Amino acid sequence: MQDKKKPVDKKQKTIMFSVKEQNKESLRVQLQTVYDSLVEKGYNPINQIVGYIISEDPTYITNYNNSRAIISKIDRDELLRILVEDFIHVDSKQKG
Repeated sequence: MQDKKKPVDKKQKTIMFSVKEQNKESLRVQLQTVYDSLVEKGYNPINQIVGYIISEDPTYITNYNNSRAIISKIDRDELLRILVEDFIHVDSKQKG
């Protein structure tokens, strides 16, 4: 009798995800600049930045102080990695 392999359900498979490392301090400074510009223009900076991160739609970010160009240079995957690490207090040297 021949063994028939079940097709792999791609929704059940865990995919490894890696991001390119950026200088954390440089990222913080860039994000702070964008945050400050949003505050100065009267926007809720958290909502606007989250909207941008989720959608990658640059219109969430003001052009004031070149903020739209600044945030577009930030690697969103790296930013999210750092935010998650900081939120759960993971040592960034841990891999896995």
